[in-house]
Amino acid sequence: MTDGAVSGLAGARELAGGLASAGGGHVRCILLYGSHLHRTNPDRYSAHDFIVLVDDYRGFYAALKDVGQLRKSVSLMSIMAHILPPNVIAYSPPEDAGRIAKCSVVNRPHLSRALGRQPRDHYLLGRLVQRVAFVWVASDQDREWVETVMAGARGRVLTWMAPYLTEPVDADGLGRRILEVCYSGEFRPEAADRHQHTFEAQADHFLKVLGPVFSDAERRGLMVAKAGKYRLTSSPAAWEVFRWRWHFMRSKVRNGMRTLKHTVTFDKWLPYIVRKAERHSGKTIELTWPERRLPLLFLWPRAIKFLLSRPGRDIRSWSTAIRMTREGCSSAW
Repeated sequence: MTDGAVSGLAGARELAGGLASAGGGHVRCILLYGSHLHRTNPDRYSAHDFIVLVDDYRGFYAALKDVGQLRKSVSLMSIMAHILPPNVIAYSPPEDAGRIAKCSVVNRPHLSRALGRQPRDHYLLGRLVQRVAFVWVASDQDREWVETVMAGARGRVLTWMAPYLTEPVDADGLGRRILEVCYSGEFRPEAADRHQHTFEAQADHFLKVLGPVFSDAERRGLMVAKAGKYRLTSSPAAWEVFRWRWHFMRSKVRNGMRTLKHTVTFDKWLPYIVRKAERHSGKTIELTWPERRLPLLFLWPRAIKFLLSRPGRDIRSWSTAIRMTREGCSSAW
């Protein structure tokens, strides 16, 4: 299963260790995902993407408050944890405020539901079907529990992908389609082809994960193999097609609402979003005084224009990132 033995993750482990210490014993596991794991050209301003499993929301936020890592009210953060979970917070070590981790904080019941048979949206599921690395764990039991729920979620990908499989696929084709569908279920600042580059950086992961999925589907008579590819033995029922298409439409709405929630839970969210938009657009963004002072009121026209004018291709070079990933991350899954 995924582990923290991936080379080049010392910085992420150090950051995760600091967060776990600040969490006062309530952190059970920290997973790394995203550009720092895939090495898809993160720059010095790129946040480490963490999924943080905690045993108690209030206890965790109270511990952060005690060490000066939380500006918001503990009660407010605890309440928000149950509204469109997970909360997304920022963590920076006291000795280096320039380093930042973007942390999706979730407890066991919420993570179990998010990766279960009836997820409310695809925020966590779409991230945890991808390659992740354990960068901090409290115990082997915590690690095993997380591995089990992730394995279950990955084994069920055909449940929600079947309505989108209109032709035979192999692991490469299914992996690309998974990311395309997941990315379309969110409002994202990246170029329209970002999912392709994300797949290429972890193609070996999808090959290992999806191989058993195909084998199990063939054994159960759900798919048949021909010329190295698999096709469904029958088209999904109309209600199943409607259910999952509606799921991704709802997921996109929930993602937009969760983005608004970030403005409450995520300290310094505006500079973070601006830097991310600049990285992916290749353009410098200068906010006006009203946009800086009242972004929720005045930033909407610029945000909508930005999303509608996303480039079709990522402006950054990926060849080096893909080579480094294949050489350095081949053991991550």
